[in-house]
Amino acid sequence: MTKTVCVYCGSRKGDDERFAAAADALAAAICARGMRLVYGGGHVGLMGVVADGVLRRGGEVIGVIPQAMMRKEVAHEGLTELHVTADMHERKAMMAARADAFVAMPGGLGTLEELFETWTWLQLRYHDKPIGMLNVDGYFDGLLAFLDGAVARGFVSPDHRALLQADDDPTALLARLL
Repeated sequence: MTKTVCVYCGSRKGDDERFAAAADALAAAICARGMRLVYGGGHVGLMGVVADGVLRRGGEVIGVIPQAMMRKEVAHEGLTELHVTADMHERKAMMAARADAFVAMPGGLGTLEELFETWTWLQLRYHDKPIGMLNVDGYFDGLLAFLDGAVARGFVSPDHRALLQADDDPTALLARLL
């Protein structure tokens, strides 16, 4: 059965071309492993780059977007499948249900919210799917240091911290997750 990776990433491309290059490299790694992509359904930012990269290489892309985002015309029109949900809660649940693993790339508040919710669900055993961060150009270094500090200060157990993998290489990260 084909594995599906859920990618959380920015609706913007950031301030450095390395972010877009990493999104395309992740797309290449997904296709090289014969995997599918499920993501937020947009054509903008890093979301569009990773989706276009998978499609350009002949891979399957499943987009899940809330109706409100459709009205703003940010939906990607060329996907293998596009699902329109009533709201963000339904979107996240559908993406999680279709995924075998999760990868967070650089992004903003939405990316972080999705990452932390999915990680919390894993901690609470609502699912048993691996989670990773693609740490492009040290983007997540500060967050990783914070999380290690939360362990040191007794707020996060070492076992729960270990549930979140991080790597700067998309091929290595996918190999660690699946």
